[in-house]
Amino acid sequence: MLKPFDLNLRHLRALGNVVALRSLNRAAEAAGLSQPALTQGLGKLEKQIGVLLFDRHSGGVTPTAAGLALAERAERAFAHLASATRRPGRTGARGFSRPEQLMTATQLEAFLHFSDAQGFAGAAAASGLSQPGIHRAVRELEQVCGTALAERRGRGMVLTPAGRSLARGVRLAAGELAAGMDEARGDPEVGGRIAIGAMPLSRALVVPRAIAHFLRESPGTVIDVVEGSWRELIDPLLDGIIDVMVGALRENPPPQIDQVALFTDRLAIFARKDHPLAARQVTLDQLRGQSWVVGPQGTPLRAHWEALFAGDPPPVPVECGSVMVIRGLVMQSDLLTLLSPDQIAVELDTAMLVRIDLDLPGSVRTIGISTRRGWRPTRAQQRLVDLLHQASVETRLHENQ
Repeated sequence: MLKPFDLNLRHLRALGNVVALRSLNRAAEAAGLSQPALTQGLGKLEKQIGVLLFDRHSGGVTPTAAGLALAERAERAFAHLASATRRPGRTGARGFSRPEQLMTATQLEAFLHFSDAQGFAGAAAASGLSQPGIHRAVRELEQVCGTALAERRGRGMVLTPAGRSLARGVRLAAGELAAGMDEARGDPEVGGRIAIGAMPLSRALVVPRAIAHFLRESPGTVIDVVEGSWRELIDPLLDGIIDVMVGALRENPPPQIDQVALFTDRLAIFARKDHPLAARQVTLDQLRGQSWVVGPQGTPLRAHWEALFAGDPPPVPVECGSVMVIRGLVMQSDLLTLLSPDQIAVELDTAMLVRIDLDLPGSVRTIGISTRRGWRPTRAQQRLVDLLHQASVETRLHENQ
């Protein structure tokens, strides 16, 4: 299968010149290539992707829809690399003024393997490339960028801040090129891969329902569902490892993140069906005398729980971010918990767990979609986002019936 860095970056850079100038001769001059070399390079790109990028005629060349799509995505890819390598306020530093223009696909692919493995031996084992080849690629990128990208820490290697920035830029660039190849081919309804970051509530009802709808339309697409908390998923989202994140929105998200609300969720207290407080009205003082299993410190769910007791919370013998573990503990003990009804819908339907009768003012949180600012989804990705909106409506209607 064709991968983003199987494409020649120099020829991809020249695509923008060809689109703008409509002439191979002028585009070759602007790109610093000979006209035969550019012609041969464009022909290779067309053969690799399997589509015609330009219509050739006596007056020059005209980009096809595929050529325009790939050129635009390539421009976005190089913008990610530029953003990752240019540091504000840097004066008198080593390196080149536009390092992204000098990088090769071989170097970037090797660097990604190195950053994932945090070492030359692991990168070689994972990629099939030689250790000397990976070492050479990393050192060449350091020369181009004018800064260290990795440093030895004990017996291993770790990325420097500049190295982490470059790794993020390379992943985002690879994502843009992959999208460009899909769009150039017409972004078919089947095939490809989409990654969703699913926080605990979203993976109970909304994400499964949206994926089920999507796969009925596009059965050949592979959906990766990456489970985790917001803190576990935010970096993979920013790195481009996942495409969208679904779950509780933050009041003050990072500036690189856009948030769109899906629905509001009202939390409630739950216990096993034979709990001493089940099927009776309770007071806050009675709840303060109980033991609880709740999420870890720093999570929105924990903040809601602490606000409930106004600074005088009851004991928490178990802190846990896994809804599966929480459900098991509550069903087998007298522990109470604070969750969304969506997260334990099956247990509520079968009366294995019951709601404790106490109104919880202020226990509402917004569930939604988080994406990278400036993210431009492919048609398939946008369809999945649309289905997440549809699934949120459908699950709310089902809940209220």
